[in-house]
Amino acid sequence: MGNQLMGFWGLAVLIGLLLQISQWGVESFDFDEFFFNRTEVSSLSESAYGVSNGAAQPLMVGITLIERAAAQGAVCLDGTLPAYHFHPGFGSGANSWLVQLEGGGWCNNVRSCVFRKTTRRGSSKFMEKQLAFTGILSNKPEENPDFFNWNRVKVRYCDGASFAGEGEDKVAQLQFRGQRIYRAAMEELMSKGMRFADNALLSGCSAGGLASILHCDEFGEMFSRNTKVKCLADAGLFMDAVDVSGGRSLRNFFNGVVTMQGVEKNLPGTCTSRMDPTSCFFPQNLIANIRTPLFLLNAAYDAWQVQASLAPPTADPHGAWRDCKLNHQRCSATQIQFLQGEKVHHPIAIVTTFVLGIQNVSNKLQLLRNKVTLLEIAYAL
Repeated sequence: MGNQLMGFWGLAVLIGLLLQISQWGVESFDFDEFFFNRTEVSSLSESAYGVSNGAAQPLMVGITLIERAAAQGAVCLDGTLPAYHFHPGFGSGANSWLVQLEGGGWCNNVRSCVFRKTTRRGSSKFMEKQLAFTGILSNKPEENPDFFNWNRVKVRYCDGASFAGEGEDKVAQLQFRGQRIYRAAMEELMSKGMRFADNALLSGCSAGGLASILHCDEFGEMFSRNTKVKCLADAGLFMDAVDVSGGRSLRNFFNGVVTMQGVEKNLPGTCTSRMDPTSCFFPQNLIANIRTPLFLLNAAYDAWQVQASLAPPTADPHGAWRDCKLNHQRCSATQIQFLQGEKVHHPIAIVTTFVLGIQNVSNKLQLLRNKVTLLEIAYAL
């Protein structure tokens, strides 16, 4: 049974959902490249330097503060200016833009947000002055054949609500200005030539992947009809699942983010008109109404979500799941059964069911032809 779970753990499900008829061919995107060249690196050494030991020296790109953001109140949690890293395109990619929204979790209460503003996730004072551009941001054609010569941008994440908050806590001296930061960054990039783009791709990983979904249509609306616009969310789907204690740990956490940071006012009305604001922070509830072509990339079994959503310490106070979380070969038969059952409720399964459900309803076939032009599910063990 442990070996069976090992196979599932390595399962990657790649779904491309194009929610309107597009002229960009599927061949423009190498899904395996996106999956195996994650821009949110995992090891401590990679987090610090952006490259693993023994790898070729990556391109280092300097930081740029958005000076005009202050006048718009678009500031990090601690009130400092937001920032981005930009490397210009060249050759055939000179008029194409890839914008990546950085990920890095969230803060859901005063304590966690006050701590966050003492880090690079809440203040530009602590951000690296140079950042390694690797993976989808690399300038090496052998590493990044599709986008190596595009204009490539990484927008730094310093608000703690996936670039969606709007509010402040004067007592705690916290600024929740994620939405303003997003707009200030986009205005800056448009002024640098992005408004003339032939192709534009908004991407993000984890919390940044959620942000790329939240802002996908807003991003698309900035451009003329002559620009081909798409969005890519890497690991941006999160399980609204019952945890091992019978509670909903991640939903409770997201509720704190949405409530504290004033996210509701920036969530799509197509969702909030029928669901509560916290549900609308789970992107699987937004996807059906997104008009801009959107690609989703998520692991069927996500180690972080098992630890943070299904079996967090608060739901497992006696540590019954500790060994299983650290090494899936140590999971009991009951634990494996629980994990396999939760796969049915994974956002990937929900999104797939939504699309396949449309296919099976004859009176919605026209909607399928008009709205969904691609459903590709690839499995890689």
